[in-house]
Amino acid sequence: MKYLVFSKNILLEYDSIKRDLPWRASYDPYKIWVSEIILQQTRIDQGMGYYYRFLEKFPNINSLASASEEDVLKIWQGLGYYSRARNLHATAKEIAFEMNGVFPSAYAELKKLKGIGDYTAAAIASICFNEPVAAIDGNAFRVLSRYFGIETPVNSTEGKKTFRELAAKIIDRQNPGTFNQAIMDFGSLKCTPRNPLCSDCSLQNSCLAFNQNLTGSLPVKSKKNTVRDRFFNYIVYEHDNSLLFKKRTGNDIWKNLYDFPLIETAHSTTIEELPNTKEWNNFFSNEVVTIEHVSKEIVHVLSHQKIHARFFHVKCKTEKNLLPQFYMINKLNIFEIPIPKIIENYIEKMAFINQNLQFNIEKHGIQQNS
Repeated sequence: MKYLVFSKNILLEYDSIKRDLPWRASYDPYKIWVSEIILQQTRIDQGMGYYYRFLEKFPNINSLASASEEDVLKIWQGLGYYSRARNLHATAKEIAFEMNGVFPSAYAELKKLKGIGDYTAAAIASICFNEPVAAIDGNAFRVLSRYFGIETPVNSTEGKKTFRELAAKIIDRQNPGTFNQAIMDFGSLKCTPRNPLCSDCSLQNSCLAFNQNLTGSLPVKSKKNTVRDRFFNYIVYEHDNSLLFKKRTGNDIWKNLYDFPLIETAHSTTIEELPNTKEWNNFFSNEVVTIEHVSKEIVHVLSHQKIHARFFHVKCKTEKNLLPQFYMINKLNIFEIPIPKIIENYIEKMAFINQNLQFNIEKHGIQQNS
């Protein structure tokens, strides 16, 4: 009985709070997929602009599949979690070139695609193909935990299993896509992490957390992973109105994006210490180098990492010999390549401070300070 009460009331709530979101105007699995991937680690207000720009650049699966990875990463720049963009691109190519451009319509088949997990597969299957499978995101965990009084940690293996089984029992099998979106909006707009709107909630009478004063303690989460501190020392080398960049490879953050040559150290490094490192000597070999300027430390926070970055502006007595995977990029073209947000922000700051750098700042909408 409680399952039916919940399902009925959550749909009634949705009728009154439903948000007018662009991807809800379509049942095209490509558009739903793009929106779900963008919103995995991004707020709706931030992701909306990316969604519009992404679809303008890549309006369908074939256009995305035919694009270069650099074009995809460039559109994604600033959203972070760049593996999402790389997986989007890889899956688009698989669907376009190996499946004749036809999106799989079943949850089980969708899950086989790169970058599509339980939640995204369930969202696409339920919204686009009316398959009665529950899409469990952070909002759903919170709503179900509070309403049914579940104290099992939502980020534990046991907890995920418990919530999946519960959601499978309560989903509206006639309108699964609407049901999944209803829980998402309800959790985002009413049953919020802090200060939920319990006084204006039709589920109040049957909500265990509200009636037992547990709203503030549910859902339960296991302790988060420790944030790792990393110390990045960037070498800023300029020659003939170009800057030296290196393409990031390997399984680390910002894979296949471009940043300045980097020396990572175990702790914050001074202007005296850095030239004595093995990496510095390997990079410059026997070249005569002068450090002309060192930036203040800039802290860039990621989900499980905190980047402490300093930028060392250097000048070589003779032209720097380029190593493999290093590129001299003209400053007029820097904003055409995919770069991490920390690099983008620093370049813009450089343009403000020193107008002789001749960055193409007007093209990219950077406003000069008066």
